Amino acid sequence: MSSEASPAAILIHFSGVDRPGLTAALTTILAAHGASVLDIGQAVVHESLSLGILIEVPSGESYAELRAALTADAERLGLRTSFTAVSQDALDHWLHGLRQQQFIVTVLGRKITAGHLARVSSILATHQMNVSRIERLSHELAPTKDGENACVELAASGDLAREAPMRADFMAAAEELCVDIAFQHESIYRRNRRLFAFDMDSTLIQGEVIDELARMAGVGEEVSKITEGAMRGDYGFDESFTRRVGLLKGLPAEQVYGLLDKIPLTPGAERLMRTLRLLGYKTAILSGGFNFFARNLQQRLGIDYVHSNELEIVDGKVTGRVIPPIVNGERKAALLKEIAQKEGISLEQVVAVGDGANDIPMISLSGMGIAYRAKPRVRQQADHSISCLGLDGLLYLIGVRDRDLLPHEGTDGSRAQG
Repeated sequence: MSSEASPAAILIHFSGVDRPGLTAALTTILAAHGASVLDIGQAVVHESLSLGILIEVPSGESYAELRAALTADAERLGLRTSFTAVSQDALDHWLHGLRQQQFIVTVLGRKITAGHLARVSSILATHQMNVSRIERLSHELAPTKDGENACVELAASGDLAREAPMRADFMAAAEELCVDIAFQHESIYRRNRRLFAFDMDSTLIQGEVIDELARMAGVGEEVSKITEGAMRGDYGFDESFTRRVGLLKGLPAEQVYGLLDKIPLTPGAERLMRTLRLLGYKTAILSGGFNFFARNLQQRLGIDYVHSNELEIVDGKVTGRVIPPIVNGERKAALLKEIAQKEGISLEQVVAVGDGANDIPMISLSGMGIAYRAKPRVRQQADHSISCLGLDGLLYLIGVRDRDLLPHEGTDGSRAQG
C-alpha cells in the first residue's frame, strides 16, 4: 500500500477451497480489531470460494495488526489473500452506482452456453450496464435429461434511458440464439408477486378447445376461416367468437365433455401450479375459451378463480349460443382488476400470462406481463416473452431457484412423497 495518499477504504479478497467456518473465522478477526465493514460479498463456484470485504481504514497501528492477523489466519485456512487500497474517488463512484437503477436479466433455455453468456454480457456492456452478480437458478446449465431447464440470472445497474434499445437488442439475440432473455427492474415487487392470471387455450393447455369442438362438429374449415378473418381485422373478438360458436349448433353434449381428456396440459403447468400453491400465490384462469374445460382445470390444478365463456347446452346438445357476457380482452382486464381488489393485491404484484391478442389488455395491466409461446404482436406488447421452456420456467422470473424446491420435490422435479 502506498504511503503517498491515505486510502479511504481497503478491499480484502480471500480465495480458495470452500468449507464451513471460513467466513466466521475471518469476520471474527475483523470484529476483534474494531473494523467497520462497508460492503461484503461471497460466491462459491464448484466449491471454489471468492469472498470480498470492503472495510473502512482503521488507524495505522490497528490496520497493521489487523492485516497481519488476517494474513496469518487465511494461510492457516488455506486461503489466498490480497489487500487493495480504495481511494475516496473510487469509494464515491461505488456509492453513486448504488443509487443507479438496478435491473435483473434472466437467461432461460434448455441449456446455457458460453456463447449465450457472451452475447448477453456484451449487450450489457454496450449499454454501459455494470454486472454486480451472476447466479445459476437451475440445477445445471447443460442438463442431460430431456425436459430439464437451464437458467442464469444477472443483476446489473445503469442508466434507465438505455432500457428501450437494450430490450430491442435482447429480443434480437433471443430469437437468434433460441433462448429466452427476460429483463426487469429490481424492485420490492419482483419477489413479492401475489397473483398469477392465465389464459387457457394454447397457454395452460396445448390446443384451442373451440377448434377441437369444430372438428368434432365437422365445421373445422369454416371456423378456421372466421379465425383468419378476425386476425386480419375483418371483425372483432366478440363477433368472430359468436360466429364460430354458432357453427357448433347440434353438437352432442357427450362429445363436448369427452374433449376433457383429449387436450394435454402444457409442459410444466402442473409443477408451476404446485409451486405457486406452495408459495401462497393466488391463481386465476381468465379465458376466452369455455367454462366446462376451465372448471375441469380448476379441479385438476387447484386454481382459485375461473372466468370463461359459458357454452349453452340444452336437451343434451349445443345450442350455438354463449351465455353473456362474453369474456373478451377488455373483460379479462376488468376481471383481473376485480380479483386483485378482492385479494387486496396491487396490480404491480400481478403476473398475467397469455398468447393471443385478447390477452394484451390484461398483460399490459399487470406488473409482470408474459407472452407465452405467443404471436409476434403479443410478444412485442409484453414485458417478457417465454418460448423455449415449459410453464414452470416462469418460476425463474420471480427469483425461484431449483434448489429452493428440493425439500418439496424429488431429484427429478416430481412431487416428493410423504
